[in-house]
Order: sequence, then C-alpha cells, then structure tokens
Amino acid sequence: MTHDLIHLSAADLASKLASREVSSVEVTKAHLDRIAGVDGDVHAFLHVSENALAAAAAIDERRAAGETLGELAGVPIAIKDVLCTLDMPSTSGSKILEGWVPPYDATVVAKLRAADLVPLGKTNMDEFAMGSSTEYSAYGPTRNPWDLDRIPGGSGGGSAAAVAAFEAPLALGSDTGGSIRQPGAVTGTVGVKPTYGSVSRYGAIALASSLDQVGPVSRTVLDSALLHDVIKGHDRRDSTSLTDDWPSFAAAARAGLAPDALKGVKVGIVRELNGEGFQQGVKARFAEAVATLQAAGAEIVEVSAPSFEYAISAYYLILPAEASSNLAKFDSVRFGLRVTPEGGGTVEDVMAATREQGFGPEVKRRIILGTYALSAGYYDAYYGSAQKVRTLVQRDFSRLFDEVDVLISPSAPTTAFPIGEKVDDPLAMYLNDLTTIPANLAGIPGLTLPMGLAAEDGLPTGLQLMAPAREDARLYTYGAALEQLFEASWGHSLISQAPHLEYSEQTAATEGVV
Repeated sequence: MTHDLIHLSAADLASKLASREVSSVEVTKAHLDRIAGVDGDVHAFLHVSENALAAAAAIDERRAAGETLGELAGVPIAIKDVLCTLDMPSTSGSKILEGWVPPYDATVVAKLRAADLVPLGKTNMDEFAMGSSTEYSAYGPTRNPWDLDRIPGGSGGGSAAAVAAFEAPLALGSDTGGSIRQPGAVTGTVGVKPTYGSVSRYGAIALASSLDQVGPVSRTVLDSALLHDVIKGHDRRDSTSLTDDWPSFAAAARAGLAPDALKGVKVGIVRELNGEGFQQGVKARFAEAVATLQAAGAEIVEVSAPSFEYAISAYYLILPAEASSNLAKFDSVRFGLRVTPEGGGTVEDVMAATREQGFGPEVKRRIILGTYALSAGYYDAYYGSAQKVRTLVQRDFSRLFDEVDVLISPSAPTTAFPIGEKVDDPLAMYLNDLTTIPANLAGIPGLTLPMGLAAEDGLPTGLQLMAPAREDARLYTYGAALEQLFEASWGHSLISQAPHLEYSEQTAATEGVV
C-alpha cells in the first residue's frame, strides 16, 4: 500500500481521500516512511514535521464528520525552507538562522493549512536562495534522485528532489531567477513561476524583492495547477500583491486535455534562448518537442529578443543589490545567530563576527557585489544600467507576445551536472539560469515540464513555456496538452523511469517515523 500511495499524483490522492478509500493518516505515514527510508541519501529535507500525523488525523475526523474540505484536503506537501512556518524552523538554508522558529506562517503556508493540506517538513535550499545547485546550503547539498552524484538544481533543489524521490506529491518553492523551473528541468518534475504579484510573498524570506515569486512544484501539470489555485490571490500584507480575480488553473489544465488544445496556437522559439553552449541532448529533445507541437497543429515562429543577451548580466547586478539591502536585517541584534568576539566588543564588532560566521561564501560574495553596485560612485554605471536593460527585456517580451501566444525554450542549458563540478566557479554556476532569468526580470509566468531524457547521460531535460503577465492559465492549458502528447509518445510518464531508491519500510518505522 505504501509503495502505491507514494507514486500517486496529488489529484489521484485527493480523489481517493475524498471517497474515503484511504485516510490522510495512511497517506501521510506512507510519505513519512519514504522520507525516513531514502532521505539519508537524498537530503531533500532539513526538518520533518512532528505534527504531520496529528494534522492528518484531524482532517480525517473532520471528513468523517461530514465537513466540507478543500479539494486537496489530506494531501501531504513539502515546504521550501525560505517560507516562514510557526511550528517548524525556518532557516533559509543559512547558519545565521539555525533553529529559528518564526512567530507566524507565511501567507502561502497559512493558505495550505486553511485548504487542509498536510505539511511534511521544510526542504533544503541554497543559502538565502543564492545558487543553482543546492550546494550552497549551510547544511550540505541535496542530491538528485536520478543520480545521487549529481545536483538537483537550485536554489530549490530540496523541493524538486523531494517530489522526484516520491517523498512528497507536492511542494512549494520560490523562483527568483529560475529556482523552481531549473530544478524541475534536471529532476524531471513540473514547476511554475507565477506572474509576479499573483502569489503573496509575505513570510517568504526575501532575496530580491522585485524578482522573488512563490510557486508550485509537482509531478504533473494538473497537480501544479491545483496547488496554484490554493496559494493564488491578493494579500493586503504584501504591497506588491495584485488584486486580480484569477481563473481556475485546474480547469485550465483540464482544458488542455482536449484533442485540439494546441491547434492554431502560435508558439515562438526564442533564438537567444537556444543555441551555442546548450548540451546536445537538450537541443535534441527540444527539437522533438517543437515537432510534437507542429504535429498537434501549432504554428511555430522563430522570434528574436536582442535584450536577452544582456539579461543575465543585468540580473546579477539587480539581485545582489536587492540582496545586500534585504540581508542587512541579519545584524545579530534582533533575531538569529549572535557571535560575540573574544573579550567582547561593540555592536559593530558583534555584527561583523556574526555575519562572518553565519553567512556562507556565496552570500558574502553577493552582498559585497550588491553593496558595490549601489555605492554612490557606481550606482548609475551598474545598478542604474541594469534597470535599463530590465526595461528592454520587458519591452521585448511585450513585442513578442503581440506576435505569438506563448514562448518556448529549454528550461536549462544542460542536464544535472556532477556535485562539486561548478561550486568553485561562480560564473559557470550563474549560466545555469540563462533561459529562466528573463521571465523574472519581466514578471511574467513560466512553466517547466519534462521533455525527455538526454541521450548522452540518460538524465531529464525540461521544456519552458512563457506567457504574458496574468496569463498563467495559458501555461496550464498548453502545458497539460504537451504533457499528454509527450507521455503518449513515450508510453509512460518520465518520472516513472526515475531510478527507484531502495528502502525498507520496517527500517523506516524503527527510525522513528510511525
């Protein structure tokens, strides 16, 4: 039973729970057993909830009493450690917040609880979401379930790996420059960066406030849509939150299952996001995806966005600048780690010692870069110029969406690379977000779904779809249509081909997960 439950989609679990074929306690226990059995190898979780089974039991009692529950009621979910949770530590992958338990839930976490999902725990991530491989976590790297010697992407590698390893059917991530979509590509999962402002950022530990966006991680397009429906909507506590009335994204995904869902759709291939420097296996799978779209009746148009050539440079000036400001709050005075120098010292001495010990090398690198870019003598030359490029990126997207309905590209230029290969080469690491960064600069939505395995290494590749701001529903309709076509051609879902990590349910129970 456990094996069967952990391999079901969130939608299928929800159906079985609603019909009372299984209980939330059974489903939650199956996933907790899975975590206990395999997470010693994967290291997707930083903290496993002690309240999960009690929360599941309470949902089962309410269902038995005839209460009306949410569509995903009783389904377990993992939560990226960048999100505040009042009953679990929230460290953002950093030693400077080790053991810190917030006094409140992030809005999206509160919405999960209100919709009767069951939080399983907090997932590993690059420190303060700075990274593309989850190797910059202060608590050690997460490993890719497809190959434990390779990275699961970043910064949200923990959430993607948890879903790919069947430790959770759903997860929440955050995407600043691709931290949902790039991990999705290299782990064979589905990830969505919603329109900026459509999902509350209140309670998300900020990296770059004009770029960060919380979004869903899952194994199917429909599951992401169902989770997106839970977390979307206006939040008065988030000053950037949109007041739109959003459509049902689950309904949009189901509409994509119609036979002619892609007929007549204009699809733009962005020349600057597919070419030199891309792994051959990624390019081959992308060409096949384009052919699939054409066969389904879509019109393929090659388009160009010249500003995208400068997007990654602009991003790595804007992000560090905003990060240096946001991370100033970690000063040893208000909360978190406090390191007092030997013999004492001033507040400035304590702050310096705390930040030296509490921040990792990548965080320090970006704070220094960002502070420099914002300094009086260099603001216009660096930060100001980067914002001008951002405007050009936004204008290019606006122009392209006058021509096409949706844009596509590979979600990442390569498959998962070996752990340690790029950790000491920041510039090589930054290039992993080449295809995902433009969407964050423009605030538009993006979705990644599996498009097959690369021939040279047998590892997953991802297809990215991008739509105009506020048109997230398009991504779910076209994404679900493509997912159906891909799986029909393969004869199975891609994730079903992932290596199954061995574990003993009896061993898991004796290790304390019961």
